[in-house]
Amino acid sequence: MIIIMKRQAPAEEIQHVIAEIEKNEGLKPVPLYGIERTVIAVIGDERIIDERHIASLPGVSNVMPVLRPYKLASRETKHESTIVKIRNVEIGGTKVVVMAGPCSVEDEEQIDTAARGVKAAGSTILRGGAFKPRTTPYSFQGHGRNAVLMLEAAAKKHDMVSVSEIMDVRDVEFMAQHIDILQIGARNMQNFDLLKECGKANKPVLLKRGLSATIKEFLLAAEYILLQGNQNVILCERGIRTFEDETRNTLCIATVPIIKSLSHLPIIVDPSHGTGKIALIPPMARASIAAGADGIMVEVHPNPAVALCDADQALTIKNFEDLMEDIRPIVGAMKRTI
Repeated sequence: MIIIMKRQAPAEEIQHVIAEIEKNEGLKPVPLYGIERTVIAVIGDERIIDERHIASLPGVSNVMPVLRPYKLASRETKHESTIVKIRNVEIGGTKVVVMAGPCSVEDEEQIDTAARGVKAAGSTILRGGAFKPRTTPYSFQGHGRNAVLMLEAAAKKHDMVSVSEIMDVRDVEFMAQHIDILQIGARNMQNFDLLKECGKANKPVLLKRGLSATIKEFLLAAEYILLQGNQNVILCERGIRTFEDETRNTLCIATVPIIKSLSHLPIIVDPSHGTGKIALIPPMARASIAAGADGIMVEVHPNPAVALCDADQALTIKNFEDLMEDIRPIVGAMKRTI
């Protein structure tokens, strides 16, 4: 169930409602703070709570059930769209954000060159892999914590927000100290321990859709993070595995408007992993923005020919500059900015 507080309800009334719920063993109140009103989601066996008593408390506007299995991620619970703010960057607002950078951080010069190039072209978020989940154990696995520090340094130097994938619960504390957005990759979408630990880290989390995950499963994975009290979750559609073999994955653009109707969480699209082909990245980026995506994530390498991973889907900096110019008319048509 959700408890909808009145507009501009004072903090003491909100805390009083939370305290009343906590008197019932087995129930967990999770407040979701909006611009004008607060909603309190009640997690647990709702049958033990006296709805009439809760409805009579000062500041309460309405008490109602949530029909979706994902309670906290549902737009039923929070009609107002969530905007994730990291310093001067907002994800889910009027701007379309662009996350760009190499698949893997290889050395200081490479990540610095990439950061300088993508920032000049209009990107505000620097992506770079430190821990790489690879299908074969013989492929390059990333430089680990050293790469995290190189990414952090490049992002700070060029005044960018950083995002990198985390694979192990043992790295959560370290990553949270050095990276602005913790990315949970497709292969770990249902790594429930990792979801919970990232939820506790009090850092924005970028959650990618699993290779074969339904939208319901995708949102339930986000629920694990939200349940820890972390409202700063960004969803990412990166394609799913189908019988089609012309592309690396099948990029499901329809996920964007579906998520927008079901959830208040922002969603971006990764056309690099979604297609695996450089020529398909610009049209899929345009389509994603036209469908309502809050941003895109693309792989950019200063010299893809020598990239240690995903060379066949990495844009050059010049390619990225062209992509940014390519998407500007679509961004404008959607009455948004970059």
